[in-house]
Amino acid sequence: MNKGICDKLKLVLWGLSGRIEENIDYIRQVKFTFVTGLKKIEGEYLLDKKAVIFNGKEEDITIGNLPDYISKEALNYDSLEFVLEERGSAVVVTADAKEVKTKKLDKLEKKEDKSVFNTSQVLKRNYLIKIGEADDLLREIGVLTKEGKVKNDMIRKYNQIDHFVELIDSMIDEVSKGTETVTILDCGCGKSYLTFVLNYYIKEKKKKNCYFIGVDRSEEVIESSKKIAKKLGYKNMEFIADDINFYEPSRRVDIVLSLHACDTATDMALGLGVRLKSKAIMCVPCCHKELLSQYRFKEFDSILKHGIFKTKFADILTDGVRSLLLESQGYKVSVVEYISPLETPKNILIRAYKVSDKNEKALDEYMKLREMFSIYPSLETYIDVYED
Repeated sequence: MNKGICDKLKLVLWGLSGRIEENIDYIRQVKFTFVTGLKKIEGEYLLDKKAVIFNGKEEDITIGNLPDYISKEALNYDSLEFVLEERGSAVVVTADAKEVKTKKLDKLEKKEDKSVFNTSQVLKRNYLIKIGEADDLLREIGVLTKEGKVKNDMIRKYNQIDHFVELIDSMIDEVSKGTETVTILDCGCGKSYLTFVLNYYIKEKKKKNCYFIGVDRSEEVIESSKKIAKKLGYKNMEFIADDINFYEPSRRVDIVLSLHACDTATDMALGLGVRLKSKAIMCVPCCHKELLSQYRFKEFDSILKHGIFKTKFADILTDGVRSLLLESQGYKVSVVEYISPLETPKNILIRAYKVSDKNEKALDEYMKLREMFSIYPSLETYIDVYED
């Protein structure tokens, strides 16, 4: 290639080097192929080492100096293909003696394999996390077999995950307004299935920058999540073994998640979301033990003498009080069914958006209910409702 073409190539690569530096957490690989006659020589830029491997040699080169390196080498060859592979897309630069071209490819091109839907329990719906597109992810979290089929014992999990993404979709759009990177904190993250799925969906489908923090007391599940993130190349994640009562993030948090945290662990997560002034909170509560042993309401004694009614009322009271306390802290709250009650009775999803400062009316209503039922919910202390 002549010098004029190589100078044009260097300008194009300068632009891409800036993109690499700005989006380093989302870059999968940088590779290139030089061609002279029938001979092809492949090379790669190692992001972790800041080095180039080419022609059997490894050479330390910063990202900023990569355009100079490539354009100088190009003088010795007939043509070049330079590929910057990101999560969900790729940029391909080609150069020869006549011109330099740039093309962007959407990597989510593989069509959905209809054969995976032969099992009647896989719903006939427009999945957001599609088989065919998200196979690497779904295999890594155990939903798919090696052949790309949904495992029979993971059909329900797959449906639940996809439905949760559907429910959080509008929330992501709302909190990302005016925000360069959406940060999501998953409290009691466990095996982090949902965290990985959301990472894929936000970055690769919605094309928004995101960062995830998973916190769980179990060092075992944290190590497992770290390994999965590494295999998937999800560098925009961190997993921390800690108690959410004591955890303090080092960055702003936009959304706090809590799924099936047992009893007052849900309250710990809600309290953390409020203290962090997160834009949104989303939780699926699990068992409700705390208020079951506390609440009293003499007028209902003739009904609540039946244990099943007493337990169901405790569930409603617990999540109702949680919703009211969130409202008192300036959140707009909606409560919906997460999944069918036929699958599990623990199917309530609480969604909260921060819309204002404290709501004194909601706080007054809460105080009246607390006195009426003789209850002292833990969430009150985690939030510190009396603090200005």
